[in-house]
Amino acid sequence: MANPTIYDGTPIAISGSTPFGYYDLDAQFQSDGPKVANYCARKLGYPVMDVELQDVNFYTCFEEAVSVYSEELYQSKIKDNYLGLEGAPTGSQLNNTVVVPSLNSIVTIADNYGAQIGIGGTIEYYSGSLALTASIQVYDMQKWAVDNGYISGSDRIVIQEVSYKGNPAVNQYYDPFIGGSINYQGATENFGWSSYSPGLNFTLFPVYWDIQRIQEIEMSNTVRRSWFSFEITNNKLTILPKPESDDMRVWIKYSKKSDFTDPTKNSPYGANQSLVSNPSNVPYGTITYIQINQPGKQWIFEYTLALASELLGLIRGKYTQVPAPGSEVTLNGADLISKGQAQQQALRERLRQDFEDMSRRAQLERKQSENQSISSTLSEVPMMVYLG
Repeated sequence: MANPTIYDGTPIAISGSTPFGYYDLDAQFQSDGPKVANYCARKLGYPVMDVELQDVNFYTCFEEAVSVYSEELYQSKIKDNYLGLEGAPTGSQLNNTVVVPSLNSIVTIADNYGAQIGIGGTIEYYSGSLALTASIQVYDMQKWAVDNGYISGSDRIVIQEVSYKGNPAVNQYYDPFIGGSINYQGATENFGWSSYSPGLNFTLFPVYWDIQRIQEIEMSNTVRRSWFSFEITNNKLTILPKPESDDMRVWIKYSKKSDFTDPTKNSPYGANQSLVSNPSNVPYGTITYIQINQPGKQWIFEYTLALASELLGLIRGKYTQVPAPGSEVTLNGADLISKGQAQQQALRERLRQDFEDMSRRAQLERKQSENQSISSTLSEVPMMVYLG
């Protein structure tokens, strides 16, 4: 059985000795590397006991610990800010950027709801006219749209509005159906202004009178004249009652089903491929080790030790027993593996809880609790009574 290599307490330079080299050029990482190797070796029993690891093993664990810290940190930031990050450019890294909450995504969601009823969104609305035919009551709007080239045969029309457009009410000031019409010319002649500009009408009749008049005419047309109605089922337009002449035309406002289902059209971002579309392309890059504060570095040192403990356990588990003068020594590989894995899990949970406690939601809840505590305390303070 080959003898395992024992740590000698003189680690080489860390630069160039890590698997990925993410942080090798960082001066602080280069300085901490040998110190972390000696720290882990001594925590594992060196020099009292042999430690079957080399400096490169410690450096691998050290690099992994920094990467795990970076992963947990940036994942917490992505979760906290993703609603505001989605749709943002991916070109610039956010490592040291303060992400300010915005309503962009909420407005986008609201626009998509509004698009269904024509009050916002990015869906195009189209219009066309349908000539009614005497004695024909039901009209296939899907066929009408395809025959007129408004949509393709594989698409589907979405009817948004059906309307009949008569003369505007403002052009119907004199209407025998409503009565009480005022003769503008007669009114101005009574004041001797018959030769002046028609604009003088507004001197006698303010604009709110015109508005009331228009509403009166429109309501009269609706109640007394408009006896047509309609209903739509499965894009079949039914005119009620049955048209009696060919001189009527209704206007159709519609949209295309394909626009609602197309993710590039039903989006303010279009087909842009350089935007944040999922958590995997949120632009957080390699963390800068030298910028990690002392609490963060202490977590990294402890996690490095937990990784080294598991690795040492795996190595000792391969040998199980080693020869010693007069006997054999049983190694504690299983214990080291179990302890290392438990420490890693505990450290990850602690770090996640720390980041959760610092999330925007948790900070707002903490601030609310502080405000309530302050208000409760101030309410117990006796109020001064002033005598004048």
